[in-house]
Amino acid sequence: MLNIHQKYTYNFPTKIRFGVGVIQELCPYLKEEDCRHPMLVTDATVHQLPFFKKIIEQLEQSHLKVTVYDKMHKNPVKSDVLGGKEMYREEGCDAIIGIGGGVAMDVARAIALSINHHRDLFDYDDLIGGDKYVTEEVPLFVTVPTTSGTGSEVGRSAIISDDETKQKKILFSPKLLAKIVFADPSLTLDLPPFITAATGMDALTHNIEAYLSKGFNPMCDGIALQGMKLIATSIVTATNAPDLFSRSKMMIGSLMGAVAFQKGLGMVHSLAHPLSSLLDMHHGLANAICLPFGLEFNQSGFEEKYNIMAYTMNLGPNQGKNLVDSMHVFNQQLNLPSNLSSQGVTEDHIDKLSKLAVQDFCLPCNPKVVSEEDFRDIYKKALDYD
Repeated sequence: MLNIHQKYTYNFPTKIRFGVGVIQELCPYLKEEDCRHPMLVTDATVHQLPFFKKIIEQLEQSHLKVTVYDKMHKNPVKSDVLGGKEMYREEGCDAIIGIGGGVAMDVARAIALSINHHRDLFDYDDLIGGDKYVTEEVPLFVTVPTTSGTGSEVGRSAIISDDETKQKKILFSPKLLAKIVFADPSLTLDLPPFITAATGMDALTHNIEAYLSKGFNPMCDGIALQGMKLIATSIVTATNAPDLFSRSKMMIGSLMGAVAFQKGLGMVHSLAHPLSSLLDMHHGLANAICLPFGLEFNQSGFEEKYNIMAYTMNLGPNQGKNLVDSMHVFNQQLNLPSNLSSQGVTEDHIDKLSKLAVQDFCLPCNPKVVSEEDFRDIYKKALDYD
């Protein structure tokens, strides 16, 4: 049973310090690691928040020199990473601390990769076997999540887009795991409702798609189911009436989703990624809108799995047939939009979106084959759904 008054240490897949107040351990840890000049990588919004300024103050009071890098797009691109690499070198930093949500984590992890690896950044793209070039050590890399969405704090990869083509690349290596994660639910208490809801639906999507993805990984399946349960039973409270218990469950569920999706993701992410890279839509929101339609497409032939998911999420036994509707209900309860047109998507975008979706790196793990025409039909259906 989760006790919000207790701090926990567990290792999966890297060392995690979890609990209210563990952020106070960051400074002593860096001192123990003989770090003298960390670079804090975050987004411009987090940079202005009181808790972040307090972290800087505590580090500086311990005689650590601090550099902050916050130059990143909502959907990070290669130039964001190269800018951070340049600052790290110019300032003489000796560690990288990723603080924030998925964007900050991706940029921080990609910067960590780039410091001692000097090929073109996209040579390390996992989809072309680029992980074989990750041969050198990375600087001390620590993560501090401030949202419960991507779970990137425990990840081994970074998703970075090409500045021009907007195509997403995945940089991967076990060397890119954070050495330690400080997961403090209190850092998420002041998140606005939209960010809580959108990142939370991202985390739920990770667990659902990991469970449905083809392939055999029963450990990931079990983790995904527990992650679904934690999120489904806390996301509405965490969004509309947040407390430490709901925020703690969300943070754990998010971590679990990131562990589970090493099995793979699927077509919902393939629908969502082009919406982010082409139209700059928030990734979590894109997943939230697309999730019911992806679940509807994949349902036939996987009724048993749908029943298990529905039961896990407290919908009752043999209620898999209602899982799609329940995702629409979640969006309504979270005050998230139900269609793409509300976000400025038009029919003129659909062909380009579909071409990018069918090329997306998550698609091969989807339990069913999805054609470009299928993607067109789904985008059209999601366009004006009410």
